[in-house]
Amino acid sequence: MYQYKGLEDTIAAIATPAGQGGIGIVRISGKDAITVADAVLRLQGDKSLAQCKSHTVHYARVISPNSVKRPNSIDVAELCHCEERFPATKQSFLKNENIIDEVLVTLMKAPKSYTAEDVVEINCHGGMTVLRAVLEEVLSAGARPATPGEFTKRAFLHGRMDLAQAEAVIDIIQARTSNFLRQSQHQLKGELSIQLNAIRAELIKLYTMVEALINFPEDGIDAQGRQQILDRISIQEKGIAKLLKSSESGRILKEGIRIVLCGKPNVGKSSLLNALLKEQRAIVTNIAGTTRDVLEESAQIKGIPISLVDTAGILEPRDLIEKEAISRSHLYIKGADLVFLVLDHSHPLEEQDRLLMQQLKTARVLVVVNKIDLEGKIDLSVPKGIFGPEHVIEVSALEPQSMQGLEAKIVDLILKDKDLDTHGILVSNVRHVKALEEAQRNLQDAVRLMDQNTSLEFISEELKSAVNQLDAITGRNIDEDLLDRIFSEFCIGK
Repeated sequence: MYQYKGLEDTIAAIATPAGQGGIGIVRISGKDAITVADAVLRLQGDKSLAQCKSHTVHYARVISPNSVKRPNSIDVAELCHCEERFPATKQSFLKNENIIDEVLVTLMKAPKSYTAEDVVEINCHGGMTVLRAVLEEVLSAGARPATPGEFTKRAFLHGRMDLAQAEAVIDIIQARTSNFLRQSQHQLKGELSIQLNAIRAELIKLYTMVEALINFPEDGIDAQGRQQILDRISIQEKGIAKLLKSSESGRILKEGIRIVLCGKPNVGKSSLLNALLKEQRAIVTNIAGTTRDVLEESAQIKGIPISLVDTAGILEPRDLIEKEAISRSHLYIKGADLVFLVLDHSHPLEEQDRLLMQQLKTARVLVVVNKIDLEGKIDLSVPKGIFGPEHVIEVSALEPQSMQGLEAKIVDLILKDKDLDTHGILVSNVRHVKALEEAQRNLQDAVRLMDQNTSLEFISEELKSAVNQLDAITGRNIDEDLLDRIFSEFCIGK
């Protein structure tokens, strides 16, 4: 399919996150993976991995064959103690081989592995020092460092999965909610690809039929035949439209919603943030201007990932720090999916409140009137007149029941009375959406041209273009530079 330099190389990387843990994994993949691993491993009974069956796990020690053994790195007492259960230790001691770690080694021979190549995974103790030491030995033995996403790229290039499935891998890693994790798992299993391939197969049949009519005009096509072709194209266009309809739910589950809290100082923005997060994340005091910078945190509301941004409640900066904070606040407000304009129920509207309401008239705003546990002095007719009664809600950050009402209002505004589909096949990848939109336009143009009794050559081109767009999603037809960019977004080791 693709010819890539370096595909014959054996690659290696640390496959677990940085930091300390019980286990850390160094992954090796390629035609020489077993040879490279054997160079740095000492298995029980002096076996080599090449002699072992695929999909087996072995106890071993990682050694540094070329280093000088450190003094006292293993003493005679330990040697005698472990010689019976691990004879290779004695050989390592006598050869001046420095033992780096005791490990479990998993062997997966081609083609039944993640990359469809020989794969060896060395399960070390989970500290970065030991993992780096093991990786250095593996690289010295002949492997090269893997680039981001290169293991998954090899799985794709060897036909282990298509490109849509490969992209689901990074979605699983980055999933922020259980709902999106479930959707990503469906895509990894190939459920989206099955639907796309079904549409593609029908379009290929139609393309072949139209091409036959073009190449053998003596066969001719009557009005009924044109109508049948038109109907079949329309059915596939509707199938693509159905997938595109799911993209809004997919986008919400994947990217979440950014909500920016703004308002004058001391109206309770930070208290609202803490109440929605259900933890004390922002500092809350009765001193105006406590929040002097943007604070962004993540939460889940009814299964929807939410980014909550608490902005500085300062309109007139007192110094350069506050000036920068206000500038950042304005940028976040412009990029928000929803803006909370927070007002104080216990105080009359002030000029600052009115100024903010005028500035936010064109934004998607929910006016949150906080502190309803205190005596009311605000005139709610003003915000209701500007934004509409349905965009004004009264709450108290101190009352959990009140916050539940706010959460329900958020979901209502986000979904606009639509159900969030969390069980069907969803399109969440922006690249997929754009390709489907192009394919839909191709089919809509084909339908229009058929209605106008246009020459079949033009219909054929539109059908071919639609197939190419679907192939770009699954990876049958994609630019190599774009492919590299897609996998560059992966982490190293995956």
